[in-house]
Amino acid sequence: MAGSRSLSSGLRALRPAAFGADPGGERLARIRSSPHFKDGVFQNPGGPSRIRPSGSGREFAKIYFDKDARTRRVPRGGIPVHATTLADIARPPTTGLRLTWSGHSSVLAEIDGQRVLFDPVWGERCSPFAFAGPRRLHPVPLPLAALGPVDVVVISHDHYDHLDMPTIKALAGTDTLFAVPLGVGAHLEAWGVSPGRLRELDWHESTRVGGLTLTATPARHFCGRGLRNTQHTLWASWTVAGEEHRIFHSGDTGYFAGFQDIGAAYGPFDATMIQIGAYSDFWPDIHMTPEEGVRAHLDLQGGGPAGVLLPIHWATFNLAPHAWAEPGEWTKDAAEAAGQAVALPRPGEPFEPAGKLPADPWWRAVSRSIDRPWRAPRAVEIAVAESGASDLDLAAPASEARPEAG
Repeated sequence: MAGSRSLSSGLRALRPAAFGADPGGERLARIRSSPHFKDGVFQNPGGPSRIRPSGSGREFAKIYFDKDARTRRVPRGGIPVHATTLADIARPPTTGLRLTWSGHSSVLAEIDGQRVLFDPVWGERCSPFAFAGPRRLHPVPLPLAALGPVDVVVISHDHYDHLDMPTIKALAGTDTLFAVPLGVGAHLEAWGVSPGRLRELDWHESTRVGGLTLTATPARHFCGRGLRNTQHTLWASWTVAGEEHRIFHSGDTGYFAGFQDIGAAYGPFDATMIQIGAYSDFWPDIHMTPEEGVRAHLDLQGGGPAGVLLPIHWATFNLAPHAWAEPGEWTKDAAEAAGQAVALPRPGEPFEPAGKLPADPWWRAVSRSIDRPWRAPRAVEIAVAESGASDLDLAAPASEARPEAG
């Protein structure tokens, strides 16, 4: 027994700090009393979901490691990043609401005089290790310290591409509050965030931060950072309501009917930030395709086009088999087909949903061809030709694409 305890202690000593901490004590008791916790794990809305790739592992590996497909999952040149400056975000937004997407799911929302930072990931890799794991495809638009004071940091769930230990440790040295799903506070406390600065919520629970009401709302996903996934931390989407404006952040989620309920209870929204990347037929339950992302936005708005859709969770990390630019292009097409306003900023480009929206399909200048054509290939070809770019093969199937340098 003594040898067993010694081995256990040794394994804990080797545990990377980025794994975080498991919930215990009062936090674990609260988790076990949640109406969404059953049979020892948190449950997804809409019934059981597959959280691991479905189908044949050999088939998945064949697709994921195919040489041509791997090439298409990254841009062929430097991603155009808007170098956000303090001047960009120092002036209060004219309309009272401004969003700055920093890449992936990280968004600074300036809403009714307060500043909310969603899923900040400033690290180089979304991984527990500095030497391995998915690496950034573009630099952060500005240093974290240059962002200025933040009233509250909102975390959707504890996966590495949404909860980044180096970023949290840096923010722990500020005065900001943290709003997180139930159980996630254990990680933050392990990294230096005091319990008094945590607002840890179950679905449909709310907290006030200044003049804002933040509510954790359902999502269809899963959690886990360590070698064992105990499903003891919750995942969530979030609504933020100020005196004049309302916004929604999806976190990671599969499509489910609950978006209609969220919209009815907390919407409609001036802007939604919706996950439209890292989808695959191998995990359809836990991530949305671009078409599903647009449908989710419409559900949140009562069924028709309203507000502004900001696509998130794409362009920054290579996390799925689809082509790098596919989420942006297909979201643009799906939104146009639905008559829905969509903002397409470069990473770091601030915009006000009630003002002029960034609409330039900036990714086309650095996108490789994809294995299936865009939904509107002729429109893409014309747009590229008019821009003077040389990559007319963007609209062509992979078999017709020119060889790429490098």
